[in-house]
Amino acid sequence: MTLRRRLVLSIVALVVAVSAVIGAGSIIALASIQTGAIDQQLQNATKRATNKFGQGQGDQPPGDDVLRPAGQAAGTLTAYYVVGRAGGIVIQDDGSPAALDADQLRRLGDVKVGVDPATIDLGSTGRYRVAAVRVDTGYPGDAVLVVGLPMSPVYQSVWSLLWVVIVVVATALLAASIVAAVVVRRSLRPLERVAETASTVARMPLDRSDALDGVRVPDTDPRTEVGRVGSAFNRMLGHIGGAMQARERSEQKVRQFVADASHELRTPLASVRGYAELTRRMGGDLPQDVVYAMSRIESESVRMTSMVEDLLLLARLDEGREIAFDEVDLTGLVLDAVNDAHAASPEHPIEVDVPSSPVVVLGDAARLHQVIVNLVTNARTHTPDGTRITVGIAAGPDGGVDLSVRDTGQGIDPEFLPKLFERFARADSSRSRTAGSTGLGLAIVDAVVQAHGGTVGVTSEPGNTVFTVHLPGHSTPSSPASSEATADTADWSAAPAVSDTTT
Repeated sequence: MTLRRRLVLSIVALVVAVSAVIGAGSIIALASIQTGAIDQQLQNATKRATNKFGQGQGDQPPGDDVLRPAGQAAGTLTAYYVVGRAGGIVIQDDGSPAALDADQLRRLGDVKVGVDPATIDLGSTGRYRVAAVRVDTGYPGDAVLVVGLPMSPVYQSVWSLLWVVIVVVATALLAASIVAAVVVRRSLRPLERVAETASTVARMPLDRSDALDGVRVPDTDPRTEVGRVGSAFNRMLGHIGGAMQARERSEQKVRQFVADASHELRTPLASVRGYAELTRRMGGDLPQDVVYAMSRIESESVRMTSMVEDLLLLARLDEGREIAFDEVDLTGLVLDAVNDAHAASPEHPIEVDVPSSPVVVLGDAARLHQVIVNLVTNARTHTPDGTRITVGIAAGPDGGVDLSVRDTGQGIDPEFLPKLFERFARADSSRSRTAGSTGLGLAIVDAVVQAHGGTVGVTSEPGNTVFTVHLPGHSTPSSPASSEATADTADWSAAPAVSDTTT
């Protein structure tokens, strides 16, 4: 339940409770006051009936005139009990007497003499407030006289007040609901603005130091709770923005260092490689171990040069450079990369599944070719010999193109998948390694694809690892038909593929 709803319901419940307590107290007070008034009237009626009845009639039963003295109001009940005899009447609205039946006389006879008035139910006659007194008369023995007044006026007043209370409570409930909803809504607007700002920040890509510029909560009045929250939230955003700027400056320094170092290392590495190669070629009189050492120096310098070039490429991609957009025949790039890979690694059967007509995308041909080469090389490097690799192109969502590389190797460790495209990430334990890996191949794939506005993803299970590159909408895919890069082809499910480590 939202805070607004809880507050509104709490206010309404409080109003209802207060109204109910006031109404119940009013009803009880009214009933008590009117019952007291009835008791006072009953006391006067009892005196009149006692005075009249006490005059005596010898041994004759009292007549109606004795049971109906002057001044008794309509509805007054009078009953007498003497030895062997009982009787009583009720004065009707027109002033005529109505005799009490035996059951009513029996109930009245149970009223205790000389105690406070009591309320009894006389059936069809209704409920009465009655009092019993002893009367010394000329009849044989003392008589007991019971006088009663109807309680119907009290109940009518109570019921009328009850309905008034119900109407008032209902009206108060409606008014309180409307007022509470309006007041709570107005009171919570600053808090809602804080929540909206927090939601906006949560949706923002916080990869730029200026992402939070201008994002602030307007409610910062220190005299209110919400204002203090807004002020604290703005200070937090300021700290986050400062931390992001510091991080960006640090990353920029690292990128600049990597770019400068990579650029400066190319020249000495070329020299090392050249001298090693020259020494090896001219080393006819050199010992065999020296020749071997020169060949190893040359091999490692080549490997290090490749790593430096990759680092320099990543640094330039981070700066938004190295991408020249033009129309590119993606089908041709795939066929070229597959033919090169087939020549370099004949022990891996490689197939392609592309449309018969060229698929044209907008991008950088050299960089896209590098993406395909890295994915295929990744599959070859980290799968055993004989693993089948399939490279495919298919129409993607939103008019884009999906490039997939699939292999039937042992799969990627699920724990390694989230960091697969990180720089220098390697999962050697999950794939066989027949060649060295710098851990930069898939990082370059991710950086190049992002520079083209696309995405790259991977799904992997034993026997089916698929890398999928999605390039957005500037494409003209044509009718699908299959072409193969090798002679031995087979039916493969339309899934994208590759392995789990970089080259």
